[in-house]
Amino acid sequence: MNNTTYRFAAGVAIAAALSLIWLSLGAGIIGKDGDPANLMYFGVLAVGIIGSFIARFRPRGMSRALFATALAQTSVATIALTARLGYPWSGPLELTALNGFFVALFVGSAWLFRRAARG
Repeated sequence: MNNTTYRFAAGVAIAAALSLIWLSLGAGIIGKDGDPANLMYFGVLAVGIIGSFIARFRPRGMSRALFATALAQTSVATIALTARLGYPWSGPLELTALNGFFVALFVGSAWLFRRAARG
C-alpha cells in the first residue's frame, strides 16, 4: 500500500465531508439557510462513514465507499433538481455546480484510494 497516496486520499475525503457539512448547515446548498432539504446531505455522509467501517479503512474498500458516496451525492442533486427543491433561491446551475464539485472531490478521493491499493 502506498502510504502517502492513502493519506492524501483520506485528506481529500475528510476535507470534502467537512466542507459539505459547513455548506449545507451554514449557507444551505439547497434553498436558503435552514431549508430541510439540506438534511439529505447527512445521508451522503452516512454512506461514506458506513462504507468506511465496512471496508475497515482498507484502500480498495475505501475506494468503493467513496464511489458510493459520490453516487449518493449525485442522487441528492438529482432529487433536488427533479423536485425543484430550493427554488427560487437555488437555481439548477447553482445546484449542479455545487453538487458536481463534491462529486468530483469524492471521485478523486476514490481514485487516489484505488492508486494506494495498487501500491
